[in-house]
Amino acid sequence: MDIIATALPALGDAWALILQPLVLGYLVLGVVMGLCVGVFPGLGGIAGLSLLLPFMFGMEPVLGLALMIGMVAVVPTSDTFASVLMGIPGSSASQATVLDGFPLAKKGQAARALSAAFSASLFGGLVGALFLTIFILIARPIVLAFGLPEMLMITILGLSMVAVLAGRVALKGLAAAGLGLMIGTIGEADAGGSLRMATYDIPYLTDGLALVIVGLGIFAVPEIVSLLRQDRSIAREAKLGAGWGAGVRDWFANIWLSMRCSLIGVLVGIIPGLGGSVVDWIAYGHTVQTTKDKSNFGKGEIRGVIGPESSNNAKEGGGLVPTLLFGIPGSGSMAIFIGAIALLGSGDIEVGPKMLQDNLDITYSIVWLLALANVVGTLLCIAASGGIAKLTTIRFTYLAPFLFMLISFAAFQSGQNFEDLLALFVIGLIGIFLRRFDWSRPAFLIGFVLSNPVEKFSNQAFQIASFRFRKSFEEGMEYIFSPIVIVLLIVTVVSVVLGIRQAKTIMAEGDVQSGSKRAPLVFLLVIIAYLVTALINAQMIPDFNLTDKIVPLVVGGIALACCLIMLVQMILRPETDVIFADKEAAGEDADAPYGLWSTLGWFGSLIVATFFVGFILALVGFMLSFLRVRAGASWTKTLILTAAGITLMCVMAGALNRDFPPGLLQGAVDLPWPLK
Repeated sequence: MDIIATALPALGDAWALILQPLVLGYLVLGVVMGLCVGVFPGLGGIAGLSLLLPFMFGMEPVLGLALMIGMVAVVPTSDTFASVLMGIPGSSASQATVLDGFPLAKKGQAARALSAAFSASLFGGLVGALFLTIFILIARPIVLAFGLPEMLMITILGLSMVAVLAGRVALKGLAAAGLGLMIGTIGEADAGGSLRMATYDIPYLTDGLALVIVGLGIFAVPEIVSLLRQDRSIAREAKLGAGWGAGVRDWFANIWLSMRCSLIGVLVGIIPGLGGSVVDWIAYGHTVQTTKDKSNFGKGEIRGVIGPESSNNAKEGGGLVPTLLFGIPGSGSMAIFIGAIALLGSGDIEVGPKMLQDNLDITYSIVWLLALANVVGTLLCIAASGGIAKLTTIRFTYLAPFLFMLISFAAFQSGQNFEDLLALFVIGLIGIFLRRFDWSRPAFLIGFVLSNPVEKFSNQAFQIASFRFRKSFEEGMEYIFSPIVIVLLIVTVVSVVLGIRQAKTIMAEGDVQSGSKRAPLVFLLVIIAYLVTALINAQMIPDFNLTDKIVPLVVGGIALACCLIMLVQMILRPETDVIFADKEAAGEDADAPYGLWSTLGWFGSLIVATFFVGFILALVGFMLSFLRVRAGASWTKTLILTAAGITLMCVMAGALNRDFPPGLLQGAVDLPWPLK
């Protein structure tokens, strides 16, 4: 009764917060933005939230949450367009939809496949929101009992599951998470102020790397470059055919399948980091197993669309469970979400037990916003299907300069330094190679986000435990090994054992073929060189600042050990082994008409030009030359698109009161806005 007495007022306050015209307007805006992002394969919620991140600072909490939840909720719905219309997964959570969605589109039944998918997505999203509501109600008293050792243990649990369940080669998952953690420790340590992999000669690195730059670099840049290399439209034709009503009827006829797959999505989503990469395959496997006639799967079976789409939206509700209750990202997009919440308002909102204790109304606002966003997103997807289908027929070469423009502008807002653009380029290069060699990018990102909590919980728990041990050994052991810690330790060990067994079936970057030994081996050696350098750097920290060096040493040591084991495996194993996965060996990247470096050079030229003449003038030159030379557009189309891009940037910067990256020219000459 006490639980209900506490929750009911918070539920009422949550409705009062979100049922405001301005909040609903921000929710719709977020849904529209998510719809636009989801259309482009590979970008997904991580890139979308990364674009929003710089603008969350100081925003009214409920408005910022409405904007972000709107985007997060609709991406798993809108990425269906790419899966159905072009046969390429819109995101990692829509891979299985391709198997039957694309054959249905080739039969002229794209509308039927889309409407069945949207109906299933809406249902799955509502199931996820309902589960989250009930779970918070039940779990709140337990979560409030968590102290520092418990939070540290559940952080380790999340990292272990993310790392092991991130790809076919378990060591790659562990190494990717470890690499993300090590890069997250760059800069001044919170406890003792020691500098790690940074010096005061490079002031930019003393504060570490911003989450928005890492999110955009690891996810957005590699996908934009990959699509640009293909030099074609996303989809080949815009015909949807008839069957909107038939798709809804198909879903209703299979509502129990949708219910089961939604519950699968929720349960898988709860496991930190696992959701997006495997949830659709688990649901698809269940769909096949529970269907009597299996002969039509892969040829256009509507149940093969309904099952995965029910699960991938429901996983968002499940993913919010570890995110909100423990501050452990349930997925890559949830990792960005955690960083954004810390920027809202006066910065006093913190996910985890504290949020359930002090901001229960905000917590339930997120739940209701998730439910509303699914409804709004589904309605907009249906209404905009015709226009989106036409949009996907536009050559990506015309869209790429606008995306480069947006991510550069967003990255600059994180620190208002030109170095933000250089960092975006470098992290983007890391993301390209992680994607190429089948290293889990979600594991890397979640490792980066959890680097600060791991260090904070470790240091604080160590200090308190030391004090308890000085009083008595029994009191110290009782503090460290509480019943909750013991349970979490057992769960961690079990999850690692089971994860290693299941890792072979999980494809972090899709079905990547093996290539030659040379390229994957060189990349591994570069990672080893960085880890060795970081470990030497951490060891140089004086012992009186032990808390500043212990986490980098332990994490770096584990990551280095994984890499050295992989090095031995690469030397001993044949080139056909999955450890040599390389997207340049076979598939779209290998057959792309344009090379990686020439394509990446265009983005690099925008950054170099910005250094000399500032962002706006550089952007004018970049768009004129890119559209005219690379896209082969006429002068009329080039001038119109360039003017549209510059206008969009100026309107956005003016409305948000933001500046553009300056160059040497702006330091020498006093220019009017927006040139300064």
